[in-house]
Amino acid sequence: MIDLNDLKYENGLVQAIAQDAETKEVLMCAYMNKEALQKTIETGYAHYWSRSRQKLWKKGESSNHLQKVLEMRIDCDMDAILMLIVQEGGACHTGYRSCFYRTIEGEVVGDKVFEPDEVY
Repeated sequence: MIDLNDLKYENGLVQAIAQDAETKEVLMCAYMNKEALQKTIETGYAHYWSRSRQKLWKKGESSNHLQKVLEMRIDCDMDAILMLIVQEGGACHTGYRSCFYRTIEGEVVGDKVFEPDEVY
């Protein structure tokens, strides 16, 4: 296993990308610190570091839209993580399956799978 101390953290964080293991759709991008990485490895469920709340969080802890991690990959520069996951429900807190649900022009191209007011 790669030594987590060898990753290139910026301000203690490394970028983490969640990708659907089956469809390869990119669902979200967030950040992990070493503790979030360790929790993810230990539990098999994605944990992240919330920069806005300044705390560790398990994806789906309040919405129950968990991310089961099947595989983790490290990029060649060791400064980003790709997780192949099984997503329960939506990945985006706005209710969409993916956080990448709109084009640069603002056109909504993704699927809304839940209503945030009913979940949070």
